[in-house]
Amino acid sequence: MLTFENVSKSYWTGTQHKVILANASFTVSPGMRLGVLARNGTGKTTVINMMAGLEKPDNGKIHRSCSVSFPLGFMGGLVTKHTATENIRYIATLYSLEPDYVEAFCRWMCDIGEYFDMPIGTYSAGMRSRLALSLMLAMNFDLYLVDEGMPSTTDTAFNKRAGLVMQERFAQSGLVIVSHQAEILQQFCSSAAVLRDGKMYFFDTLEQAKELYDYAS
Repeated sequence: MLTFENVSKSYWTGTQHKVILANASFTVSPGMRLGVLARNGTGKTTVINMMAGLEKPDNGKIHRSCSVSFPLGFMGGLVTKHTATENIRYIATLYSLEPDYVEAFCRWMCDIGEYFDMPIGTYSAGMRSRLALSLMLAMNFDLYLVDEGMPSTTDTAFNKRAGLVMQERFAQSGLVIVSHQAEILQQFCSSAAVLRDGKMYFFDTLEQAKELYDYAS
């Protein structure tokens, strides 16, 4: 279970005080598949990062009684001068996982051959995306976090492998996706919320959330 208790978060942009959350309280229950609709610039990434523990709130508390993933696509934990092998084995130890298994899984999922033993800084954007997704799917979390939908590549075989594993993982765990596109949320989420003016408005269906989202546009 993930709980926000009277959480506030804001930034000074240089011209205005931008409020992301204002005394927000809500709970993501076990097995919940939540899609959050929010316009660009409203703080989607900040909210996801607070859920993951990458950013702290200004006020309030965030309670985690479950294992929470890093946001899908997050590359902050990878050192570009090191190889995928070196990065993945190190991260596996941080999560108390078997490095041999995590490396083998990521090698199979990525399928980038000799590049796996080259520095990540030499990778294309697509290869980095494949590595980040593979690393997340190599680990079992109670709650997965996704910022702006599922990444895809031009590699059909990779997309098929990743899609099958994602379905398996997400069927057994909770999920939070934040996006400005309702279509992205439809295939994965069973409930929805709208982030607007520093508040989270929750709905039983995506259709109900979309009504508020479209009205506020």
